[in-house]
Amino acid sequence: MPAQRAGTRGAGTWPVLGAVAAGGALGATARYAAALAWPAADDGFPWAVFAVNVTGCALIGVLMVLTGERAVVARPLVRPFLGVGVLGGFTTFSTYAADVSRLLARQEVATATAYAAVTAVAALGAVWGAAALTRSLVAGRGRAA
Repeated sequence: MPAQRAGTRGAGTWPVLGAVAAGGALGATARYAAALAWPAADDGFPWAVFAVNVTGCALIGVLMVLTGERAVVARPLVRPFLGVGVLGGFTTFSTYAADVSRLLARQEVATATAYAAVTAVAALGAVWGAAALTRSLVAGRGRAA
């Protein structure tokens, strides 16, 4: 019988699922609060979704360095709770796609294209930049200790 990965089946799955669900509820609530605080006008640019997605991607970059590369945070439920749950619930590809579709339906092709491209570039840049900055800060802290 092949070896199972830890947490893929059985009792170990439930704590992970609970962490993801709890984190997802928090992340989605934070995204909803951002949309309420910074609502897009019917004919406006979806700035809140853009800001949430870029900010969430930057935080994902930080988290992946701290939990994966540098193992600064080694608790087993931190990545499922924060990464998949909170940040997965906070960021939103579906709303981003719906916003692009809405802009196209209004025949705002240039804005839709710019939004689609700028979001992708900014989100990827945020992950890369935040991860690079975090690596630098963690390495600097290690040298100072």
